[in-house]
Amino acid sequence: MTTADVLVTPRFLGTRRRSRSWSLLTRASVPVALLVVWQAASATGLLDPQVLASPGSVVGALRELAESGQLADFLAASATRAAIGVSLGVVAGLVLGVLAGASALGEELIDPSMQMYRAVPFLALVPLLLSWFGVGETFKIVLIAVSAVAPMYAYTYLGVRGVDRKVVEAARGFGLRGFRLVWEVILPCARPNLLMALRICLSVSLTGLIAAEQIGTTEGIGYLVSLSQQYFRSDYMVLCILLYALLGVLIDTAIRFLEHVALPWRSGVAAR
Repeated sequence: MTTADVLVTPRFLGTRRRSRSWSLLTRASVPVALLVVWQAASATGLLDPQVLASPGSVVGALRELAESGQLADFLAASATRAAIGVSLGVVAGLVLGVLAGASALGEELIDPSMQMYRAVPFLALVPLLLSWFGVGETFKIVLIAVSAVAPMYAYTYLGVRGVDRKVVEAARGFGLRGFRLVWEVILPCARPNLLMALRICLSVSLTGLIAAEQIGTTEGIGYLVSLSQQYFRSDYMVLCILLYALLGVLIDTAIRFLEHVALPWRSGVAAR
């Protein structure tokens, strides 16, 4: 019997799922380690509290705002602005991306202007938007919407263009046209790009939210940043950074849940 005739047990080719508790522990390990280092540096005096407030001071600032009721009001104001602005920007970018990606005429009419728009940093539009809308809530919502349009358009356009032409032709053969073709075939096939677009939009919108709340407002996390700068409260500054980080984590968790529901096959791609 030759070596080639000997049967060898094949290597396991499936996916070995980690336990949920171990996965959560792994995800939290780096932030917890940074928190421990931060606390140790503050307790030993290696970190000047005027440069970076200690974790205890930040917790005290959080308790102070929570007891006064300002924390809930500021979070609600920021969340409302972000939700309205991102919704408007996502819808606009989605519609423009579908029109440009699914139609040759739409691409010729829309894509050149959108490529120029993408090249302009949205913060450069702040003076123009201020002259149009003033410093009220409309300006803030429009600025957040403006920040979300470009990434949503770009990823939607790429997603629609990446749909297999044979799938579209087959759908047309079954009589699908216009809105039904887009809704039932093109958008489902472009889901990976759309979810990535949504993740990028929500991340970029935080920058728009910060910029919007620095101007003419008396509520919101950005307003709290301005107060902390005015009164040299480093504990408030760090608290605002942590609040924005928390919003980012919540956004990422929500998008991951949507990906798990809409793209269940992706869980088997990553190496375990």
